[in-house]
Amino acid sequence: MPLSARMPELAAFEVLLSIARTGSLGAAGRELGLTQQAVSARLASIEAQTGVRLVQRSPRGSRLTAAGAVVAEWADQLLDVAGRVDAGLAAMRNESHSRITVAASLTIAEQLMPRWLVSLQADAARRGVAAPQVILTATNSDQVIAAVRDGSADLGFIESPGAPAGLRSRVIAHDELVTVVPPEHKWARRSAPVDPGELNATALVSREPGSGTREALSSALRSTLGPSSRQADPVIELSSAAAMRAAVLAGAGPAVMSRLAVDDDLTLGRLCAVPITGLDLCRELRAIWSGGRTPPAGAVRELLSHIGSHQHRRE
Repeated sequence: MPLSARMPELAAFEVLLSIARTGSLGAAGRELGLTQQAVSARLASIEAQTGVRLVQRSPRGSRLTAAGAVVAEWADQLLDVAGRVDAGLAAMRNESHSRITVAASLTIAEQLMPRWLVSLQADAARRGVAAPQVILTATNSDQVIAAVRDGSADLGFIESPGAPAGLRSRVIAHDELVTVVPPEHKWARRSAPVDPGELNATALVSREPGSGTREALSSALRSTLGPSSRQADPVIELSSAAAMRAAVLAGAGPAVMSRLAVDDDLTLGRLCAVPITGLDLCRELRAIWSGGRTPPAGAVRELLSHIGSHQHRRE
């Protein structure tokens, strides 16, 4: 039930309690840092608002009326609760500036977050301040979105195409998907690129449903081949890039993976990148959060600001 218009603000109750403690309007003013005239005006406003006479004034000072004494007792309890709420909110604000819960899709969690967090710690040390404590959970993009929506994560990082409905987002990096096979695979020896139709019809080593990498590939194939095209069932579904890489090396089949996850294998020749013609496999990596257009103040905003400057330096 909403409060009536006759309910004074907390500051008004502080004036009343100060008069009760000091016994005069002048002394109450000195205690509160106000002039006697200001205290008198506030008292008159309180009594007009409540419709109750609260203070009896005389040449010898000011004292509470019987009704004023009752109201002062209530006010004391109310201000005590308000003080505890204020302190609790301050503690929450301090925590939001020093601690952040992050959910990140696996490619971002494994390939990008470590360097971002190490850089964040180093930057804070150079400035002589404490870096925010980041508690990181690695999962797939669908579960990241769910965690941000239900409030179990303050900030999320996803690889799936587009911005999730109902959440705010910002592009923080770019990535490329690459089709990989071991050197002995027939695709590694062919002279012509693989076309989107052949890739679509090939049973791939794949991530599980809900993975941003899987969804990005499916979206690119549908965009090129049409929404009615049906992708071949995976030869095997795995829950991490490391497991996919091991399966490809073991000969299970080709895989489409983040270049970030297989860059070392490509450089050392353990895996080969297969050219795919006519298919855009570049993608945006996004930070997501709930609430206003700008990221929440505190650790969330500090982390995103640092990531932005870190990516800019790398580029």
